[in-house]
Amino acid sequence: MSLNKTSGNEDHYFYEPALGHGLPHDPFKAIVCPRPIGWISTCDSKGRANIAPYSFFNAVCDAPPAVAFASDGWKDSARNIAETGEFAFNFVTHEHAQLMNRSSVRFEKGTDEFSEVEIERKACRKISVPRVANSPAVLECKLMNIVELHDIEGRKTEYKLVIGQVVGVHIDRAFLRNGLFDFAAARPIMRAGYRGEYVQVAPDALFTMLRPPGSYL
Repeated sequence: MSLNKTSGNEDHYFYEPALGHGLPHDPFKAIVCPRPIGWISTCDSKGRANIAPYSFFNAVCDAPPAVAFASDGWKDSARNIAETGEFAFNFVTHEHAQLMNRSSVRFEKGTDEFSEVEIERKACRKISVPRVANSPAVLECKLMNIVELHDIEGRKTEYKLVIGQVVGVHIDRAFLRNGLFDFAAARPIMRAGYRGEYVQVAPDALFTMLRPPGSYL
């Protein structure tokens, strides 16, 4: 039961996560959305392939280019990366939705999810990890760091933040327009809202707004 108290006269509902949200479902993931899906492919030390989606995923910097995802415990992806130092991010489109969803199943350790879920694969160039053959874009990554997260009280959480530097990039030429990656044409899907909710990008949903002179790039 939540110990939070909110006055009925306030315009905003306020709660402290440590005391519970007091709502039918935790709104945190609905507030921080949409989120790119980190469809992460890896291999274990024996060369067995693995692929799984992570909703806590994003780019973290561009010099050098790097991405990160958070794993709730030592799941196969994080464990494999700790062993081999390599992984690939596979861009998820609407076409991949069902395959991506099926790859979230916790198969027995050592199961080749590419084969189990019937995902067509291709070899990467700079790392010994397979990639999704028909993904519009793939980032080949090498491990920079794995951070075991602690809360503000210093207590260790179950989450491992895996950070990888991009060492190779694949772009399907069908989605290159005047030298630019047309991500809207690729129809990416992202996590949104509550359990089972997704959103997709469509070209007519985009607008352009350049930053004012003197702002940070």
